[in-house]
Parts: sequence; C-alpha cells; structure tokens
Amino acid sequence: MSEEINVQETAAEQVSQDALENVVSLKKGDTVKGTIVKIEDNQAFVSLGYKYDGVIPLRELSSVNLDNASEAVQIGQEVEAKIVSINDAKESLVLSKRQIDSTRAWDDLQAKFESGEAFEVTVADVVKGGLVADVGVRGFIPASMVERHFVEDFSGYKGRTLRVKVKEIDRENNKVILSQKDVLEAEYEEQKQKIMAALEPGQVIEGTVQRLTPFGAFVDIGGVDGLVHVSEIAWSHVAHPADVVSEGQQVKVKVLKVDPSIGKISLSIKAAQPGPWEAAAGQFHTGEIVSGVVKRLVSFGAFVEIAPGVEGLVHISQIAHRHIATPHEVLKEGQEVQAKILDFNPAEKRVSLSIKETEEAPAQPEREHRAPRGPRANREETNLPPAESMSFTLGEKFGDKLSKFK
Repeated sequence: MSEEINVQETAAEQVSQDALENVVSLKKGDTVKGTIVKIEDNQAFVSLGYKYDGVIPLRELSSVNLDNASEAVQIGQEVEAKIVSINDAKESLVLSKRQIDSTRAWDDLQAKFESGEAFEVTVADVVKGGLVADVGVRGFIPASMVERHFVEDFSGYKGRTLRVKVKEIDRENNKVILSQKDVLEAEYEEQKQKIMAALEPGQVIEGTVQRLTPFGAFVDIGGVDGLVHVSEIAWSHVAHPADVVSEGQQVKVKVLKVDPSIGKISLSIKAAQPGPWEAAAGQFHTGEIVSGVVKRLVSFGAFVEIAPGVEGLVHISQIAHRHIATPHEVLKEGQEVQAKILDFNPAEKRVSLSIKETEEAPAQPEREHRAPRGPRANREETNLPPAESMSFTLGEKFGDKLSKFK
C-alpha cells in the first residue's frame, strides 16, 4: 500500500515539475492552446494545463468591438492564442486570440476571394454606412451590399447570420469588404433562369407584390420578380401603383411575355381578372340613364366613363340642344354628367350616349308679328276674301290690257 502512495506522489511531483518546466520555457509571442473556463464582461479565462492560467482581455478576443466577452467565446470552447505578456505576480499569461485569428484569416480570405466562395458570417455590429462582421479580421459590409433591395434601417441586423463573398481585400491596409448582395444576386439569377424556362405567355399564377415604383409593381412569382407595368395593374386609369396595390399583397397575374435573353418577365394583374366590358354586359341597357365622368374631350365629342374601364362616346350633336362648335364650350374633363344610353354593344366595346336627351329642350321663341304690306295689306284693310281682293286688284291694274283677250 505504501509503495502505491509513493508512486502516486512521485508521479505528481513529476507532473508539477513538467508543468513548471513548460511555464519556464514559454515566452512572449508563443502560441498556446486551452479551454475557456470562465467568462467575465471584459475578459475570458483559459485553462492551459500549465501552472499559469491564461486570460484574454476583451480587446484581444476579436478584431471587432465587443460589448461583452461572451459575444466572442463560450465556456468549454477550445481556443488557440498568442502570448502577449507573462504576469509572474498573478501567475497568469495575457493572451490574444485576435492575433492568431487574424494571421490565419488573411490567407483564408484571400483564397475565398480568388475562388468566389460564399461563406457565413455573424453581424457583430451595425455602424454608419453598413455592418461589421468578425472574419478573423474586421470585415465590413457596406449598406449597398447587404440586400438586393434598399434597406432604410439596419438596427435589426446585429446578431444575424449572413452568407457573403469577399468583394475586396487589402492586407496592407487591413481592409476587407464583404457582400451579401453578390450571393443573393447569383442565387436569384440561377432561380430566375429555372422559373423562366417553365413560364409560358398566357399562364395565370399567384404572386406577391415585392416593391412599388412610379412605373409599375414588381411581383414575386416564386423567387423571381416580374414587372406589372402601371398600365397593366387595373382596367381603369391608375396614377400610381400604390393607389391600387400594396407591398406584401397576394395577387393573381397573367404572364404576358418572357424574354430569357434579357431576363425580363412581363406580367398583368388586370388581364388575370374579368374585363370591364364582360362585367358590364348585363349591367347596362339601351334607353336607361346613367351617371358618368368626362374622361376626354375631342373635336367630335366627349368620352364618358360609365363604369371602370367602360367609356362611351357622346357625339358633339348629342351634347346640347343648341349648336356648339366644340365640346369644350359645354364640358370639361373630370366633370360628372348624366347620359342616356342610345346604343350598348359590349361585344364590340362600344357605347353611344346622349347628354341632351337627359335634359328638357328649351322652348322655341314665337315668331315676330310683321306689319302687312302690298296687296295683303289691301285685303286686310278691305276685309275682302282673298279671291275677291285679288280680282279687284288685277282688274284695277290690268283691266284695260286684258280686254283684248276676251
């Protein structure tokens, strides 16, 4: 039994002696490996298997600014670090994980830059102009390279995992520019080609409005966007897409055109819905009076919208009871009017209207009484019947001359 104790003591002494020799042999600049055993706000403690423990200050944990050491390491994590200094009084080694990570990172980042490889990073901080990630060195993602679309507020990006590519690398100036947008663009183009190959004009599919512009709406149809031009949003006139649809809205669209050579997909929301003339087929009838809005004035009349997308013509002769030289004398665009349907033909998309037939015709003025003149005056003055008056007049004037014809 005593022999066993002596053996154990001898072994313990030998381990202690070996550890002491290891401590003695270590010097500033050496690389050591250990396990994180304790984390405080501004530092992390490392068990190295030596008499001295290691401590990594917050500034030496990462190449980016940290608020807490727990953002960089976890208890039980194995780390490799470089000895910055040896504190014999506290029997500890001041270590730098950042220096080891940085040395290895440049070679790794250079290889990723040359191959175009995509890799994951965690956003460590949101700064003016973009995001910061720890990639062994400080990696910067400019705001314009975060997403394919414009992002106004990046406050929610801290802690998020992004897939990026090395956009620019400059070891001498300690500069690394990363881009998630390049990864998203490449994935988008690959997906777009697959979807475009399966699309055919005339298809009606579901989509989601992604973003709005003054000239139209971009609709996601399964990972790629197609453009619904503002003229294809509704059957009625649309001043701005936001007046009709909103971002995130689910819509049905009809495929109008697919052009893989330029990567363009043209869609229509209105073509996926019943046309206004189809809807109006049983709504209007000849002879009824309807309300409408003057949409356009032309030299020969006015076009009045009586339902969204349904316009009828009021010929200039049907605008007013009196003669007018131009419709502008009576009407103006945007004016609400009452009109009577003279003819309704939805198959030919034609409506003939009349405004004047909804109004009472003005009374005709009486003709002025003229004073009688000549023979008529003689008849009225003598109160003779017409025949007698005429005989008298002719006899007086032509009696002598007519006597020879008897």
